[in-house]
Amino acid sequence: MRAPISTAIAIATGLLILLGAFLPIPVLLPIRQILLSWTIPVAATAGLIAILNLLSVHWRKLNSARERDYYSIFLLLAFAATFAAGLILGPTDPDFQKIVTHIQFPVEASLMGVLTVTLTYASIRLFQRKRGWLAVLFTASTILFLILLSGFLNISENIPFVKDFLAALNTLPIAGARGILLGIALGSITTGLRILIGADRPYSG
Repeated sequence: MRAPISTAIAIATGLLILLGAFLPIPVLLPIRQILLSWTIPVAATAGLIAILNLLSVHWRKLNSARERDYYSIFLLLAFAATFAAGLILGPTDPDFQKIVTHIQFPVEASLMGVLTVTLTYASIRLFQRKRGWLAVLFTASTILFLILLSGFLNISENIPFVKDFLAALNTLPIAGARGILLGIALGSITTGLRILIGADRPYSG
């Protein structure tokens, strides 16, 4: 077994935290609190290392003699401006939060746009390979919902059934978000159990 000491520490730490969470043993409660309090500086250190690695990678891309990537300068300048504003104004300052929001929202919108285009292209390729009544039904329902939700037609205001149907349709993203959160939770539990039994050892690489 590679890295047996790290594996033993990870398994023992996981067992102590789990036992302290499920069993009301007075001895385990302070140990569990100490271990959980250590996770904050460790996670902060890991995040700092990740940020420094990201900056070093883009700095090397910018200074590369063969394949120089000039887009890296935008990331470096944005990081420097955000970091300087955070040091000068403070993380709780409303102006600093406004700056971060104005940077974060366009990035999230761009990622959602890329995701939408990617899923649309993947759906088109899938329907080209497997043509059938499901592809026709999906295409017709997509066009219909886009027309109804775009606001060009005021059918939803005149027909109660359509209005209730569209209201129910608008709740589907909430169900999808909950499904994604459940998937993340199950994946985290599975990964934790695999680390707990020693099947996965990401700390030994």
